Amino acid sequence: MALRAGVASGVLGTLAVAGATGSASAAEPVTETIEMPTLTANLSAAMAAAADSTQQMATSYELRAEQDAAVAKAAKEAKADRKQAEKKAEEKAAAKKKAAEEAAAKRAAERETASRSAARTTLAPSTSTSASTSSGTSTASTQSAGAPASGSAASVIAFLKSHVGDAYVMGGTGPHSWDCSGLTQAAFRSVGVDLPRTSQEQSTAGTQVSVSSAQPGDLLYWGGAGSAYHVGVYIGNGQYLDAANPGKGVVIQDLSGYPASGAIRLL
Repeated sequence: MALRAGVASGVLGTLAVAGATGSASAAEPVTETIEMPTLTANLSAAMAAAADSTQQMATSYELRAEQDAAVAKAAKEAKADRKQAEKKAEEKAAAKKKAAEEAAAKRAAERETASRSAARTTLAPSTSTSASTSSGTSTASTQSAGAPASGSAASVIAFLKSHVGDAYVMGGTGPHSWDCSGLTQAAFRSVGVDLPRTSQEQSTAGTQVSVSSAQPGDLLYWGGAGSAYHVGVYIGNGQYLDAANPGKGVVIQDLSGYPASGAIRLL
């Protein structure tokens, strides 16, 4: 018997026994062939498919690892961004709080300044005021309307009215912020009359008249002549115009609410 390996789809083939043709005789040899299992093309294809599957799994694992790394990186960046945003929000809140505190402090300072100025402007008139001045003070609240302003007086009043609403600033001389004597000095300078700078000096700069006989364009003062602490200009109809204080600025007011101590005729 002869063994022969053949190709037969990877499983045990059939046992083929081939007999010699013709009549058998004792002297004639008999030949038998046995085919053994071998690797086939199908098995090769299966192994290749398994290799491809393994490669795909490896590629999938690698892709999953890359995805996990990207997710971790994104989470880390998001955490950093959140911290930065929180820090910016805290800084913004702190800046807003600081600005509010500064604004409150500024308002408090302005109120304190206004309070001091109001206290200054409400001081009692000096006892050295002349009898005629005191008489003028007592009748100021019932003063009738003055004569219409004319000539230079009208120009002074027009100048003053053009600045109604301007700010009061201690030591201010314009063009849009004034103290009381800075405003009156500029008003009379506009018509060629040079007044001293301070209210004390201005209260003795012209001809003294009683408040009851004041005419539009006359200078009004509060306090004693030579020691006045405030000045304004009479504009008629029982009213005067002045740079009052930081709270009011440049305004028109009634003499009945704050009678003047004396008046000066300059025109």
